[in-house]
Amino acid sequence: MSTTNDASRPAQEGLALQAATTADEVCAVQLAHRLSLPLLTTGIDLAHFTLARAVLVVSGQALYLQQTGRGVPGPVAVNFGSPGMRHRSRSGTSELLGKAVGYGKKTPLRILDATAGLGRDAFVLADLGCEVLMCEREPVILEMLRCGLQSATSSSDIWLSGVVQRMRLCSQDARHVRAKEVQGMDVIYLDPMFPQRTKSAAVKKEMALFQLLLECSADPQDADALLAWAWEQDTARVVVKRPSKAPNLATLKPSHCIEGKSVRYDVYVHRKLF
Repeated sequence: MSTTNDASRPAQEGLALQAATTADEVCAVQLAHRLSLPLLTTGIDLAHFTLARAVLVVSGQALYLQQTGRGVPGPVAVNFGSPGMRHRSRSGTSELLGKAVGYGKKTPLRILDATAGLGRDAFVLADLGCEVLMCEREPVILEMLRCGLQSATSSSDIWLSGVVQRMRLCSQDARHVRAKEVQGMDVIYLDPMFPQRTKSAAVKKEMALFQLLLECSADPQDADALLAWAWEQDTARVVVKRPSKAPNLATLKPSHCIEGKSVRYDVYVHRKLF
């Protein structure tokens, strides 16, 4: 399927792109070319569209990913100013994450988020005052992150625009970041994708879409390899987010764990933060 509004053939790897309105079509064409995605005709009802499993929608300054079909969950987007993000940045979850990375032991604390995803943990860390370099290698997620950062940066909300000033985006695998840049970090943070045992519809829809994006390229051993790489770097500590009852990554025993109700943070310490 080309970017000529031809929706008659199946989308490659189950993903396509669409402009929400005719005003979004120029941007949609450019993004479709950049991501090598088929472009659907504007106005196609995604609830009745079956030739792609999910569609990346360009809507004004926003980007969101929507599953197709009837009765599917709502769209997923990177919105750092959402009520959910505002609540999380002030919740006990942020305290656990902050404790795991060593927040308060050094200012500013520099963190390499090697698995940025939708950027939510990175935002929480930046809200605590950390400087965060986010690495994301999946092109669609990367574009969503970029869009979310741009929206937050231009926001009239001083708090929101101030937090994202402490966040930088790197469009590659963390293992390919320049050695000098990694050496300037205090902590490497990993949140490898895992099946969430939760009744939260929001988590379920995000995991389903992440599985769709990553299923063709994900290596089951990749998380173990990423931890092995992170542990070899000259940082004070490595922190890994895991389901509370999941085994350790790479069978590597952490120095200590920070336990939450559904997740835990495995902390691997090289030296003190100073």
